Parts: sequence; structure tokens; C-alpha cells
Amino acid sequence: MAGKVFFSVSMSLDGFIAPVGRMGDPDWIAQWMELQAWVLPLRFLRENLKLGEGGEEGPDNDIARATFERTGASVMGKRMFELGEKSWPEDAPFHTPVFVVTHEKHDPWERKGGTTFHFVNDGIERALSRAREAAGDRDVRIAGGGATILEYLNAGLVDEFSVALSPVLFGAGTRLFEGIDARRVALLPIGSQATKRVTHLTYAVLKR
Repeated sequence: MAGKVFFSVSMSLDGFIAPVGRMGDPDWIAQWMELQAWVLPLRFLRENLKLGEGGEEGPDNDIARATFERTGASVMGKRMFELGEKSWPEDAPFHTPVFVVTHEKHDPWERKGGTTFHFVNDGIERALSRAREAAGDRDVRIAGGGATILEYLNAGLVDEFSVALSPVLFGAGTRLFEGIDARRVALLPIGSQATKRVTHLTYAVLKR
């Protein structure tokens, strides 16, 4: 049986998943670190990025680990790939096949640790089909960025999603649901868990 299609993001209290400005600028980095403050201390993150022993355990760590373990393949947009290409380590943190939605032809890019980036230039549905095949019984994660998540949501191709709602305010930036077709998408709450740093909210996505 095929797994689910999902996404999982951190979001500011006022609805942004990335700060305004250019990735890598000091102000951008400072806000990004605030948004991701819940995940940075985790044991799972240290293990996945091979940063050594230590790190926090607990509910946040369990959620981060479960998200990773359920993922058999990922899909992302070209912009997210290009930004990440400059900052991901050689042993990229996905450890699964990743399908990049693009308009260009590009040979697969294999990294250490089981991550291979495949470039798909014939649409989001084809990228998802290939990801489903690669994932087998596990789930497919729409990794981002925001525009790619929105495309999949509006196309009715997402089964569920989780938001780690961080107690920070951005005022501007990339809104998760900017441009959502609310006439076609309905949500069913299926889980919530408050921790000391964030509130994790999970929704099933239904068609109206």
C-alpha cells in the first residue's frame, strides 16, 4: 500500500515559514534561528548531521525523528534545492531519494549517505509519481519551499501536514498559505501537542 503525501514545517505565530530578505544575510539568519529554535538542540538533529553525541531528548525529539523515519522520498522545488545546495553538507540530511521539480534537464546528483537528487522537468504530478515509487510503503514528504507546497496543496495531492507553531513574530516573509485555493481545500484536525518551545499541529487535508 502506498504511503501518504505530507509536509512538515516550522511556522511563526503570524503565519510565515521563512523571514523576509535573502537567505544567508545576518538578519535573515537571526530570524531563521528563532523560528527553528525548537529543533536546533535536539539529539536527532545532531545524529542526522553527524555533529557528535549529546542533544536533547523528549517530545520534540521524538516528533523530529518520527518525521524523518516515515519519509521514504522527498519532493522539493528548484529554488529550495539551489539554496540548499550551497549549505547542505556533503552527507546531505535526507538519506533518501529527492525529486526536484524544475524546468531544466539535469543528471542525478548523488551524495553520501543515501541521498540522490533527481531532477524532474515534466510537472509536479510526475515528480510525485516517481517519489511514490521510490518511497514504496513509506511516505513522501513535500520538503518545500512554500511555493511548491502550495502547488501540491492546490492540486489536491497532499494527504496531511504538520506545523510546528513557534512563538515568534516575523511581520513579513514567506506565508505558508498565501494563494491557497480555500474553495477546494478543507482541513480536519488530527493531532496537537504543546511542548516547551512550540505547538505541533497536524491536519488531514480533505477535498471540499
